[in-house]
Amino acid sequence: MAHHDDASTYADLLARLGDDGSKELFRRLLEAALQDLIDAELTSEIGAGRHERAPSRSNYRNGARTRLLSTPAGDIELRIPKVRVGSFFPSLLEPRRRVDKALWAVIMTAYITGTSTRKVDDLVKALGCDTGVSKSTVSRICTEIDEQVGVFRTRHLDHLAFPYVFVDATYVKARVDHHIVSRAVVVATGVASDGNREVLGLDVGDSEDEVFWTQFLRSLRDRGLGGMKLVISDAHSGLKAAISRVFQGASWQRCKVHLMRNLLAHVPKSHKEMIAATVRTVFAQPDPEATREQLRQVVAMLETRYPNAAELLQEAEHDVTAYASFPRAHWRKIASTNPLERVHKEIKRRSNVVGIFPDDASVIRLVGAVLAETHDDWQTAERRYLSEGSMNQIDQPPKEVTTTHTPQLPAA
Repeated sequence: MAHHDDASTYADLLARLGDDGSKELFRRLLEAALQDLIDAELTSEIGAGRHERAPSRSNYRNGARTRLLSTPAGDIELRIPKVRVGSFFPSLLEPRRRVDKALWAVIMTAYITGTSTRKVDDLVKALGCDTGVSKSTVSRICTEIDEQVGVFRTRHLDHLAFPYVFVDATYVKARVDHHIVSRAVVVATGVASDGNREVLGLDVGDSEDEVFWTQFLRSLRDRGLGGMKLVISDAHSGLKAAISRVFQGASWQRCKVHLMRNLLAHVPKSHKEMIAATVRTVFAQPDPEATREQLRQVVAMLETRYPNAAELLQEAEHDVTAYASFPRAHWRKIASTNPLERVHKEIKRRSNVVGIFPDDASVIRLVGAVLAETHDDWQTAERRYLSEGSMNQIDQPPKEVTTTHTPQLPAA
């Protein structure tokens, strides 16, 4: 079913429409479109259109009630159909989700504290709040969201073991001590022993600070996170040391995608594609021994012409091939932090509306709401992220089927 678009989408459209006459036209078009969607949803639910005779009909229309809907384009009056048996309420008019409330709260916080950008000012006006924003209203909404996010961020994690844990950071702009700085938004997700994914934790800080990473990982452990076999992340400064200190006994998988980017920085542009294809043969091997042997062969090929790239790959041998000690069916999903990319994309989509956050609390408020929605979606997904049967194979030694492919470097 249809859902409300983001306030950002409305704001951008209204900005393009320009004058009041065009906005009134948009309001009428929006009103007609929403009414059509409501009527179409009812037709689908009862199995027949207005005055239609159909064997699939399960109910009948019984008048309508009006409802005033406030939108960035102005107030819209909609007819909500009644039915003879039971009740009907269109899904597109359901209360705003947590994440939409959180976005609104962050925008309003930026606005009333005077730290908003021009984009936020325009959005506030598009939302119909240009006559003033009540600080008490904003405070109430922020408190509600903060309570929900707080419960989510501090919930116990001891209900299942989490063999695979993914940790990565994305970055947003926020004000700290009256300066605009880049802040790392650190997210941890995990694959539980039953094969389902969960969002485990969130924090904001300095991604290069080992103390920050240690505190973050300890907070996960203190909440009951256990059973870790493999932690997948980029080589953030201090993170590897924090993992070995806090999650003793767990292996570390260095994200192969990030490693490839670092390695190609030492290769001429004209040879990047060929070198990337050569390095990828390492990850196409059928078993752990073949994987590591192939990496050594690639290192030997790179040593003469690209010594810095060869050294980087050689030093990363153990870390970038840690995934190969786990079930073959899991390799594609545990060799990199790519499973977190979609999560980060949604965080960026929402945070870009704000531009510059007024403080870290606002970052956690919005990102926490986004992650809570993501977590709920994962819990109701029809399929497990990894099959439960394959998860039971984690402690079994991988089969050895040694076969290597020998690549060739481009001619000088």
